Amino acid sequence: MTTLTLKNIPEELHARLKESAEKNRRSLNSEILVRLESALAVPIAKARESARSLKAFTDSMPAQDHSQVDRHKRQGRP
Repeated sequence: MTTLTLKNIPEELHARLKESAEKNRRSLNSEILVRLESALAVPIAKARESARSLKAFTDSMPAQDHSQVDRHKRQGRP
């Protein structure tokens, strides 16, 4: 395994990590590893792929006549 040294950790962050480690019955090192693993396990959204998918979805929907919607807004809903 690789060793990693962290420098200049703010005291407040260190205290919070230490408190969390004690609460979870882990060493400080184990607590940090668990938190790093969970943070990196979250899938990263692919913005362009999501935008293309959304565009394809909206393009597949029927066209709407927004003038009718605006008219109903002005007159109140039936």
